[in-house]
Amino acid sequence: MLNRRELLASAAAAAALPVAANAATPSEQANALYAAVVDELMELSPEYATSLGLDTGAKTSLRSRLSDRSLEGRKHRKAFDASFLTRLEQIDRKALAGLDAVNYDALFYGAKQEAEIDQRFRYGDSSNPYTVYQLGGAYQQGPDFLDSQHPIETKADADAYLARLDGFGGMLDQESEVVRHDAGLGVIPPDFAIASALKQMKALRAYAPDKSVLTHSLVRRTGDKHIDGDWGTKAAALVSGKVYPALDRQIALMEDLAKKATHDAGVWKLPDGDAFYAMALESQTTTKMSPAEVHKLGRDVVAECTAASDTIMKAGGLTKGTVGERLRAMFLDPKFRYPNTDDGKEKLIADLNLKLTEVTKLLPQYFRTLPKAGVQIKRVPKYIESGAPGGYYQNATLDGKRPGTYYINLRDTAEVPSWTLPTLTYHEAIPGHHLQISISQETNLPLLRRIGGYNAYIEGWALYAEQLAVEMGLYQNDPWGHVGQLHDAMLRGVRLVVDTGLHAMKWTREQAIKYYADTLGDPESGAISEVERYCVWPGQACGYMVGKRFILAERDRAKAALGQRFDLKTFHDAVLKSGALPLDELRRVIDRMIAG
Repeated sequence: MLNRRELLASAAAAAALPVAANAATPSEQANALYAAVVDELMELSPEYATSLGLDTGAKTSLRSRLSDRSLEGRKHRKAFDASFLTRLEQIDRKALAGLDAVNYDALFYGAKQEAEIDQRFRYGDSSNPYTVYQLGGAYQQGPDFLDSQHPIETKADADAYLARLDGFGGMLDQESEVVRHDAGLGVIPPDFAIASALKQMKALRAYAPDKSVLTHSLVRRTGDKHIDGDWGTKAAALVSGKVYPALDRQIALMEDLAKKATHDAGVWKLPDGDAFYAMALESQTTTKMSPAEVHKLGRDVVAECTAASDTIMKAGGLTKGTVGERLRAMFLDPKFRYPNTDDGKEKLIADLNLKLTEVTKLLPQYFRTLPKAGVQIKRVPKYIESGAPGGYYQNATLDGKRPGTYYINLRDTAEVPSWTLPTLTYHEAIPGHHLQISISQETNLPLLRRIGGYNAYIEGWALYAEQLAVEMGLYQNDPWGHVGQLHDAMLRGVRLVVDTGLHAMKWTREQAIKYYADTLGDPESGAISEVERYCVWPGQACGYMVGKRFILAERDRAKAALGQRFDLKTFHDAVLKSGALPLDELRRVIDRMIAG
C-alpha cells in the first residue's frame, strides 16, 4: 500500500534505532545508521517490507501486519523524521568522501526537507496535502496491494493475508480519523476529488463479500497453489464483518465532507497554502525554481514540441488545423484505436510486449549495466481505473522473484490509441522506470539508498528514456509513434503550466482542462483525470521535465568536457548506479565521472 510518491517520505521517517556504539569511523557510523533506519522503516511500514520481499526469515511476522495510519501514527512518523535528521547531523560529514559522501548528502537532503515540512504543517503527509482522495487512501491502494504484492505460496502466507484483511477495516477507520482532523483545520479535497473517490469506494463495495476482489484473490491463489482450507468463507466473513462496515463509515464521512467541499482546485486555498506549494515544488523538483520559472519552462517546452510535431504531421499529410486539433483527429481516427473490449485490450497488451522485446534487444548498445529483474505488463484493476493515471510502475522485489510491473489504464481504449503506446511503454518499463529502479535495487549501495528516491530524478530519467528511444532509432519506421513521443513530451510541458497555474495562479479546474485538451488534443475523460491528479498531488507533475532537462544538460556538459573520450554507456552507469539523487548531487556525480 506504499506508492512511489510515499517512498522517500517513509524512508526519511524511520530512524529510531541507535547507531552502533562500536562504529569507529564516520563511514561506519553512517552505514550503521542506514541499516538501523531500514529495520525501523520495515517496522513502520510492513507493507513496504512485503513490496520489497524483505518480510522473510526473522521478519516474517511483518507479513501479517499493516502500518499505523492513525493520527498517532502520523505523529510517530514525524518524530522519526526529526530523529533521523538529528542522527545524521551527529556524523562528521567532512570526514566522508566518494560514494560515502554521495550517500550521506542524498539522505540528508531528503531528511532535512521532510523535517521542515513536518514542522511547519499540521496536515498532510510530506508534500501530500490529503489523506483520502481519488488517488490515495487504503481503500484505493489496499486491495491491489493484497492481490498483487502479498505473496501466497504457503498456508502461512494465506493466514497472513487473513490477518491483514482482519486489520484492513481498522486501517480505513484510522484514515477516517485523520480526515476528520484535517477537515477541522480546513483541509478538504476539492469536490470533484471527493466525488471520484466515492465512485471508486462504491465500486469496491458493490460486490457481495464472497465475490469481493479481497476474497476472490485469496481463493484464486490458494487454489492455484493447492493450499487446503476454507479460505473463501473466512475471507468473506472478514469482508462482511470488518472491511465493509469500515468502508461504509468512510463513505458516509466522505459524503458528509462533500457537502463542505469547494470547487477550488489549488492548494492555495489551504492553511498557509502558498508556502505548502512552494515546499512541495522544491521537494518534487529538488530545485529552488519559483512557480513563475516553472510555468515559463512549461510554455517553452510546449512551443518546442508543437513545432516538432507540426513538421512530422505535415510530412505525413496531416496539415489542417492547429497541432492540438490534429492530435485530436489522431485520437479519433479509427485506424489507431483498439476495440474497447476485453479481446481488444488483450491484443493491446500483447502488442506492448512486442515493443518490450524490440527495445530489449537494443539495450546492450546503450547500457553497460542491465537489470536482472524481469518486467510484466498488467491492466490497472477495474475497481480503481476510473481515478487512476494512464500508466504507472510497481517495483520488483529486491530478489527479483516478483517482477516489476508496468500497469496501463484500459478503462477506455479511446484514451490510448496505438500511436501513444510506444513512448508510454518506454517510460514505464524499459529503458525507463523498470531499468532505473531495478538497477538501483540491484547495486551494492546501502539498502536505504537502493529503495529511496527523488521524484525529479526518477521521473526525469523515465522521460529522458522516452527521448533516448528516439535516439535508439525506435521510431525510424513509425512517424506517428514519434508524434506520440512528442505529444508525451509536450504533456510534461503542459503539466508544468497547469500545475503552477492551479496552485500558484488560482486557475480553475475547468480552465486547466481546457488548456490541457486544446494543447494536447486528448479526449476530455483523459484530460479530466490528469488535471484532477495535479490538483491533489501539488508539484509532482513538475519533476518529469525538470529532471529530463537536467539529465540532458549534464550529458551535454560531459560531452563537451570529454570530447572523443565521452562514452554514453559510462554516462548511463554514472547516473544509474549512483541511485536516485537530488539534482545538485547528481551534478556532483557527473563532475566525478568527468574528472575520473
